[in-house]
Amino acid sequence: MKLKLNNEDLAEVFLEECLIFGIVAPVRNYQFVSSINRYMGCSFRLNNDLEIQLRNKSRNYHFSIFEYEVPQTTNWYYLYHNQHMGEYLLPEVKHLDFLWMVRGDAIVGEDIQGLQQSIRNLPAVQFVSELTPDKIKNKTNLIF
Repeated sequence: MKLKLNNEDLAEVFLEECLIFGIVAPVRNYQFVSSINRYMGCSFRLNNDLEIQLRNKSRNYHFSIFEYEVPQTTNWYYLYHNQHMGEYLLPEVKHLDFLWMVRGDAIVGEDIQGLQQSIRNLPAVQFVSELTPDKIKNKTNLIF
């Protein structure tokens, strides 16, 4: 008997209590992270263990993930780079450069708006929008 893991169900559970923002900021990922750390007082760090690797057209693509543990909470922020060498982590949102995921305690109302406004105020940011899981077709690509 073979057991098969249902990746769609896994993705649903993974994203169940996440908040995701899509960000347009046409700068390199290290420049964007540096800007976040400087202007928002975060300490995002690249986590190579979380890097997502996809294979397409017989090539491997690597998508960086930066992480930050929010002090005095159980929240973690994850910043995904949505593009690598012409391929997209989430092809359905090619116009987005970065995806900012919040995992942990539920954040609501003012906290969501405050975080979104802080991101919007960063120098390179041109656009920020909340992404709901139902708008993401390739949910499994976000699982690390």
